[in-house]
Amino acid sequence: MRLALMLLGLLLLPAVRGADRQTELPERVYQGQLVFGRTAVGNRVELNGRAIRVDAEGHFVFGVGRDEAGPLPLKIVWPDGAVEHVNLKVSPREWPIERVTGVPQATVTPPPEIAARIAREQAQVTKARELDDDRQDWRTGFVWPLRGRVSGVYGSQRIYNGVPRAFHSGLDVAAPTGTPIRAPAAGIVTFAAPDLYLTGGTVLIDHGHGVSSNFLHLSRIDVAVGERVEQGQVIGAVGATGRATGPHMHWGMNWFDVRIDPQMLVEGQ
Repeated sequence: MRLALMLLGLLLLPAVRGADRQTELPERVYQGQLVFGRTAVGNRVELNGRAIRVDAEGHFVFGVGRDEAGPLPLKIVWPDGAVEHVNLKVSPREWPIERVTGVPQATVTPPPEIAARIAREQAQVTKARELDDDRQDWRTGFVWPLRGRVSGVYGSQRIYNGVPRAFHSGLDVAAPTGTPIRAPAAGIVTFAAPDLYLTGGTVLIDHGHGVSSNFLHLSRIDVAVGERVEQGQVIGAVGATGRATGPHMHWGMNWFDVRIDPQMLVEGQ
């Protein structure tokens, strides 16, 4: 399912009305969505008790998980102590089932020593997603890192060699090995490794406020940890490293530990 960009919160509707008390949010959000909001400068925002960073102009952002049923409770605290409560309805989506065959069986049911390696590597990636600073690269919007045939979508239930595994966490675009991949938005590289067991060549770009992009299975990495990249800059190249049956771009996105759907943030091809 592909949703128009305007449904993603770029056209915000007032959730709370008043002469001087108004927070802008969509009336309804979708599973897998990155949600944009705006409140008065100086307000604090919480989601399920979790503090959300608010920028100097009152903008904030948060993610809705793939299996989130809602409603999502937001609490907005004004400097004088007044409190707004907003409960966002969450619209469900339908998720396809994708059967993937031909991947090395050791990547599906790894032996204990490989499972330990995978756990160590995933812990490193998880740590890189914890950055929470006030950069606002996410506010400039996102573009396709690579255009081509979409070969895998966010949220689908993956069955590898007949074994059910976790849902697919990103967007796949089929392309020849070596095809350049470009940054969908500006940001800071927080992780770069050429040979993770499951994801092969892996790069993470942090866009500020906990929003990050990840690119997997790369054949080449052209950036380094700590480097700032601009939208459209080449960050690496398509490959089939790690658990992959052929060359493709995998683009995943997160809001901290919440996996979101990157295809909801870009216009159709």
